[in-house]
Amino acid sequence: MGVHALYTAATGMNAQMKQLEVTANNVANLSTQGFKRDRVNFADLFYRHQHLVGAAGPNGTTRPTGVHFGNGVEVVSTQKLFEAGGTMITDNPLDVAISGPENVFFKVRSPDGTEAFTRAGNFTLDGEGRIITPGGDVLLPEITVPQEYYSLDIARDGKVTVIETLGDDPTELGQITLGRFVNPGGLKPIGKNLFVATPAAGDEQLVTPGSAGNGVLMQGAIEASNVNAISELIQMIQGQRAYEINSNVIETADEAMQIANNLRG
Repeated sequence: MGVHALYTAATGMNAQMKQLEVTANNVANLSTQGFKRDRVNFADLFYRHQHLVGAAGPNGTTRPTGVHFGNGVEVVSTQKLFEAGGTMITDNPLDVAISGPENVFFKVRSPDGTEAFTRAGNFTLDGEGRIITPGGDVLLPEITVPQEYYSLDIARDGKVTVIETLGDDPTELGQITLGRFVNPGGLKPIGKNLFVATPAAGDEQLVTPGSAGNGVLMQGAIEASNVNAISELIQMIQGQRAYEINSNVIETADEAMQIANNLRG
């Protein structure tokens, strides 16, 4: 039985190490615009059954409980939690935050042609005047801003207009649309604040900001990370303690087996 305890405790140490890796990534992205924190989901492993619950017991009785020995724990998934982060006011006309549901995203195209989605609205312009992310991903649909302009306005409904010279009427440049998914947790994170669609996320729906249930845009603001430093610190301490306790279990099981071997001798 001591050997089983060794392996069981080892699964606990492995699981807590993976928890620490996720916590480290969350804390590292504390200041990353639009970052969504991860959570580790655990599940217990299979059981060894010495006596099955509900089986026939002595003298024709039915066992009200069984004798089951677990074999530890495993990480079944790491899950992105898409609750909104705080809104930071920047007054930069190219910064845009989504105010509303957690399952809508800006749609962009990477230089290699990959279409992706992001909640980070810290946009800038490329040499052609197109609105892009800091990583060079082009906002879709493409919107090109004139080289010189007096003011740029991004309305709550995503309509982009520009006044090129003071006193001119606004000129409409384009319309920002958002990608919506039934299950945002099914999106695959690929880095650079980007996610790509997978079948688990459901079909992409292109929606207009301001329409029913799709949120609105806030110009001059960006969405902050949704990482809570205090919660992550508590998680880190709990993981450290759990790792230490599993390590102690291994030491105790090893000592018990040594005692048993000495008794045989």
